[in-house]
Amino acid sequence: MTLTVLNDDQIRSLVDNLTKDELSQFGASLAAALHEYSAGPTSSVQQPERTSIHNAAIGATTLFMPSSSSMGNSVKVITLTSPAPPPPPAPTSAPATTTAAAATPATIPPTGATLLLTPTGAPRGLLHARTLTAFRTALASLSVLLRRARPPGPRGFVMVVFGCGEQAYWHARLALLALDPGAASRVVFAGRSAAAEEAMAARFEALRRAGKAAEEGWEGCWVGGLGNGEGEDNKKEDRESRLDALLREADVVVCCTPSTVPLWPAGVWDRGSDAEGQGRSNKGRLVVAIGSYTPSMKEIPQEWVRRVMDEGLVIVDTVAGALTEAGELIEAGVTREQLVELGTLLGPRGEAGLQVKGRQVPDVGQCLAQGNVIYKSVGVGLMDLAVGMHLVKHAETKAVGTVLRDF
Repeated sequence: MTLTVLNDDQIRSLVDNLTKDELSQFGASLAAALHEYSAGPTSSVQQPERTSIHNAAIGATTLFMPSSSSMGNSVKVITLTSPAPPPPPAPTSAPATTTAAAATPATIPPTGATLLLTPTGAPRGLLHARTLTAFRTALASLSVLLRRARPPGPRGFVMVVFGCGEQAYWHARLALLALDPGAASRVVFAGRSAAAEEAMAARFEALRRAGKAAEEGWEGCWVGGLGNGEGEDNKKEDRESRLDALLREADVVVCCTPSTVPLWPAGVWDRGSDAEGQGRSNKGRLVVAIGSYTPSMKEIPQEWVRRVMDEGLVIVDTVAGALTEAGELIEAGVTREQLVELGTLLGPRGEAGLQVKGRQVPDVGQCLAQGNVIYKSVGVGLMDLAVGMHLVKHAETKAVGTVLRDF
């Protein structure tokens, strides 16, 4: 059996240069795996809960994510910065001290590797996990986004992306590649700093200069940052005002941050209207949240979660994982009956009527296209297995990677 080894640069190059058809094939592989996962006891998928260890000295968490299916077996080991704990209450009187403050640990981006094995245990692939993790997460989100109809009127989607890391990049990158030409009019990144936003905008400008925008059909889409937030004309309150207005205009909001507090005010969609006069009641939105992965982390205001629970659809990649790990859903008191597992929507009858906690959703397709929808992902090892196996085959057809024969 051959073992294919792919480093991060090789994986990034492979997936950054996919054609629409090749991306569709990756999506089909992931959809089939997730649909089988959601099929229940008859499925060949075994998906244990992930385990973790914590290194307080460097502020790191290492996650172990195994999975097994008819495709084979996999385990991903990935290390990243632990979410910061909430600050302790301020003392009423602080005693004088000469002790130096502890140094803040350096940020660790998600780093590790995925090992792929055949059903009989023969090693098949060893893949760097950084880009693979971001790509497979965005690929799952894309399966929901593609069911979103183009907004009425001449303009296309307005997408707001919180974060400027790899997850943010790949969510925007795959959307622009997969959507019909002209379907997106603006993609705006809201990051922690102007420098991060500018760096992200530069990545897409490089793609544009390389001819990708024209080739893939998003040449007319503006891609950039919220603003630099500096100078007399860009004070913090002005930046917040711009974000407030932009969110009211947005059709899709993607959250890619390890936040422990909501990323926008709870009532932002109750105030005023967007540029086309579409306000709270007559405009559905898709919110994708993939950054938080523990009960203490949250990106979406719980008021919005509860509203979508009552009026729309809350879709998750794994019900079991969401109920134990998705902070915003746990805080809002979501129950199993209120969640729709993504795999159930990816089969042949995926958009048939659904019963969601006593209320019938007769036209799931219309709700996905026009209603308020949350897609919450905490990650599942099966994604790495399905996308990783497909990536190994794709790399072999492109003669990319290090191949060890008779390993």
